[in-house]
Amino acid sequence: MIRVFRVLAPNPGPFTLEGTNTWVVGWEPCAVIDPGPDDEGHVRAVARAAGRVEAILITHGHPDHAPGAPLLAELTGAPVYAARPLDGQDRLKDEQQVEVGGVTLRAIRTPGHATDHLAFLDSDGGALFTGDAVLGRGTTVVNPPDGDLAQYLRSLRRMQELRPRTIYPGHGPTVFDGKAKLEEYVAHRNMREQQVIDAIEAGHRRIADMVPVIYAEYPPELHELAGRQVLAQLAKLEHEGRVTHRGQPETASYELVELHDCERCGRPALPRSRYCGRCSLVVLQEGTQK
Repeated sequence: MIRVFRVLAPNPGPFTLEGTNTWVVGWEPCAVIDPGPDDEGHVRAVARAAGRVEAILITHGHPDHAPGAPLLAELTGAPVYAARPLDGQDRLKDEQQVEVGGVTLRAIRTPGHATDHLAFLDSDGGALFTGDAVLGRGTTVVNPPDGDLAQYLRSLRRMQELRPRTIYPGHGPTVFDGKAKLEEYVAHRNMREQQVIDAIEAGHRRIADMVPVIYAEYPPELHELAGRQVLAQLAKLEHEGRVTHRGQPETASYELVELHDCERCGRPALPRSRYCGRCSLVVLQEGTQK
C-alpha cells in the first residue's frame, strides 16, 4: 500500500472548499502533487512534512494548484513536471510515468476543467489523484473557453475505465468508492443536460432565463458561475448539432434543432441535412460521377 498524506493549503472558499489538497506520495524520497497557491507558509509546511522530495507534479496550472511549485523546487531541489510547464520545468506527456519512493505514478490526460489537466494513477491502479477533474464534495466547474464539457465527459469516461478504488481529489475529502463517485459525476452531467433541453422546450431560450430555473436551489450570487456551466452545456449541444443560437453565445437566444431520419437509409440524419454522414458521402460521390 502506498503512503499518502495531505497538507491542506490555507485558501478555503466556495470553489476551493476547505482549501487545496497538496498530496505527498511515497516514502523517502516522495512525490508532491499540486504544491498549491503562492503561499510561502504553506510551501514551507509541505517541504517540512514531505522530507526528501524527488518530483513535484502539477495537475493543472490554475492559481490554487501550481504557483507554489517554484519555491518548493528551490527548497527541495526536485524537478517540476506539468503538461504546460513554465521555464525550468519539465513537460509531462499523457501516459508518461514518474517513479519515486517505491511508487510509479502515470500521467493521465484529463482535459475539460482545464486544457492542461492531468490526473495521476499509482502503479497498483487503485489510487487516482484527480486534481479538479473530480472533487471530494460537490461538482467540478467547467468554464469556457478553457473549460470544455465534451472533453470533460471524455475524461470522466477515461477515469471510469481506470477503475480506481480511491480518489484523492484537488479539494475536499478523500473518496473511498471511486467507481460510485465517477458514476455520480456522469449522472449529474446527464441530468444537467436534460434540464437545459427541458428549459429551452419550456421557452427559456437565453442563459439568463435558464439559470434561475435550472439552479433554483442555489443563491443568486452563484448564478453568474452557474451561467458559465449552462454555456458549456449549450456549446456541447451545439457542437453535436442539437441546438442552435443567434447572437453572442452569452446573450444569444437558443433553439433546439429538430432531429429527423436520413431520406436514404432511415438512420438519424445530420443536423440541417437530408442525409446521415455515410449517405452524405455517397450522395457527394454519386454527384461527382455524373
